Amino acid sequence: MGKHMGTGGKTGHQPRFTLILLRGGSRAAHALLFPNDNGATLALQLCRSDSKCIQIVFREYMPMGASPRRGGRAAMRASRSKTNTQMLPALNRALPLTEPMDEGQIRRIDEASMAILEEVGVEFRDDIALAQWREAGARVEDTRVYLDRGLVRELISTIPSSFTLHARNHDNDLPFGGNRSIFVPMTGAPFVRDLEDQRRWPTIADLNDLHKLAHMSPALHSSAHHIVEPMDLAVSHRHLHITYSSIKHSDKTFMGMTTSGKNAEDVIEMAKILFGAQYLETHPVVTGNINGNSPLVWDETMLSAMRAFSSHNQPVLCSPFVLGGANTPASVAPSVAQLNAEALSALAYTQVVRKGAPAIYGHYLSTVSMQSGAPMAGTPEISLMNFMIGQMARFYDVPWRTSNTLGGAKTFDAQAGYESATTLMAVVMAGANYIWHSAGWNEAGMHCSMAKFVVDAEQCAMAYRMAEGVRWDDFDEALAAVRDIGPGGHYLGHAHTLANFQRAFFDPKLFDNNSIEQWQAAGALDVNDRALRHAKQLLNEYQAPALNPAIDEALLDYIARREREIPAEDALNQEY
Repeated sequence: MGKHMGTGGKTGHQPRFTLILLRGGSRAAHALLFPNDNGATLALQLCRSDSKCIQIVFREYMPMGASPRRGGRAAMRASRSKTNTQMLPALNRALPLTEPMDEGQIRRIDEASMAILEEVGVEFRDDIALAQWREAGARVEDTRVYLDRGLVRELISTIPSSFTLHARNHDNDLPFGGNRSIFVPMTGAPFVRDLEDQRRWPTIADLNDLHKLAHMSPALHSSAHHIVEPMDLAVSHRHLHITYSSIKHSDKTFMGMTTSGKNAEDVIEMAKILFGAQYLETHPVVTGNINGNSPLVWDETMLSAMRAFSSHNQPVLCSPFVLGGANTPASVAPSVAQLNAEALSALAYTQVVRKGAPAIYGHYLSTVSMQSGAPMAGTPEISLMNFMIGQMARFYDVPWRTSNTLGGAKTFDAQAGYESATTLMAVVMAGANYIWHSAGWNEAGMHCSMAKFVVDAEQCAMAYRMAEGVRWDDFDEALAAVRDIGPGGHYLGHAHTLANFQRAFFDPKLFDNNSIEQWQAAGALDVNDRALRHAKQLLNEYQAPALNPAIDEALLDYIARREREIPAEDALNQEY
């Protein structure tokens, strides 16, 4: 009743896939045999000519023609179940960027921003910064600084367009800027949606786990810092334990707390223990974020933290905080003009602090619902602003930061997926260098979902693959396979397929593409359930990256000393 079609190839390679034609009665059918996900079973899909199909799963599958061998199936299962946690290199983008502005429109934004800096001015609410601006030649009236465009252009011209972010494991060093992009997890959530899918206040143990998940996610290039707030620690001491967790549980690059100038100084001191004081003077190792108070205000807390980082040659993200329509004009292009002025004023100040210090054009973007006042993510205007900001950063020849998988959904539902996917695609096509908030963000940043964290990380890996562009290295070999197969055949057992199937098409592990029967047989798990299982598996498999015991002891000694010096209070340390 049937005919064995083999593999369709002429290479004589041992078949691993078999196509069978079934004929009988008035209807023809075909059956396709293929290995299932664990590599040790065979799925048989029977489809009639009227497209009705059934699927049967056979256990203890051995490829056709293979002889039994000791440990073969176990080895196959082990190989397929092994989790790859090796970090991907910094993404080297090869796709054309989305650039909606022409040269005239770029210059129009630049002109508007320079006019804002010259005629409206920017508030620098910090006595040290005001004195430094006067010395640099700016016009200062009370706390307002008026910046001449010539001075701004001169200052930002000394910002490096590219540099290397150094990790304690130098295999994880990251070339940064230009066509390079890196993905960094979310930070700042006051709640966690945990491994049991419960929304609650986080602890330092939750932060440790998230740093471990970041370490084990290939497409995440940093452990960040306070992915969640460790609510079980005194506010005045948190930054010490957050920094230690970032260092201890991952050997990737990390971020440093900038919640006050004193906190930032502690981060720098801990980085000196880790790398050596002189090393920091010539090597960027930790990144800080400086948020502006839009419109057009930089405060003492942020500016003092900026000085701590920039004076030690460590990069800072200069990030106006945009709520489109609330603290910017209710229009895309004017919002970008204001944001651009704010970013330029901070970028210029980094060079007043230390000429040549690395700095990154930053922003946080959301739009505001004109009905409720709530911030919104994943909107088309945010994508447009990202495209425009990318063009402006390249116009000034400075690297830039954006925010990635943002969303306002309260659970890991379809809304969360749509919002995050929209923003992810936009920031990659905008050519962002530092792609922050890339994993875990939900509920407008109010909680980090551990389930969403691992799915977002896989989505970043998919975006990474897309942005690498088309591979041409096997083009001739694949065309030769077309001649081998000819009309009506299939490529499943061809030597080229067997050599390339693992890299040919991205195979997401947390999405289910099986038949409904297979899905039901496996427990009918949705993506949230699968992700929680995967997160638990990763944490069970986690192995701490080696840290020099002497350095570890020195870090713990520093934390203990600073906890004695800083009163345990529920307030940021601004004094000790």
